[in-house]
Amino acid sequence: MKVIADTNVLVRYLVRDDPRQAEIALDALRRATLLAVPLAVLCELSWVLTRGYRFTPSAVATAIRHLTESSVVVSDTAAVEAGLAMLSQGGDFADGVIAHDGSTLGGEIFLTFDRRAASRLLAQGAAAELLG
Repeated sequence: MKVIADTNVLVRYLVRDDPRQAEIALDALRRATLLAVPLAVLCELSWVLTRGYRFTPSAVATAIRHLTESSVVVSDTAAVEAGLAMLSQGGDFADGVIAHDGSTLGGEIFLTFDRRAASRLLAQGAAAELLG
């Protein structure tokens, strides 16, 4: 079965805070011959684990790597790596993904009001401009 798992399924699988739902999620994921994980799901997952479950950036990165390195998982590897690079600098996974996706769409400069996101992207050699 080729599936797309919603963020809540992956949260149950990773966190296991609801034993019944965790078992259901695990069973469904085990039956998957392909698990498509869209970037929006990974961005939501990072946010939920960080804000809702108080995971450290390192723990979030480990969870995302564990998930995306599975042989049945398909995701945008380059965008995932960009998000993980931001996490490794203490930033938001989504900012890395957004900057990467924007550049693949032809964008050249990441515009933001977020001082930390701009400085982290500049440190990675990306073009960024802090507004305001």
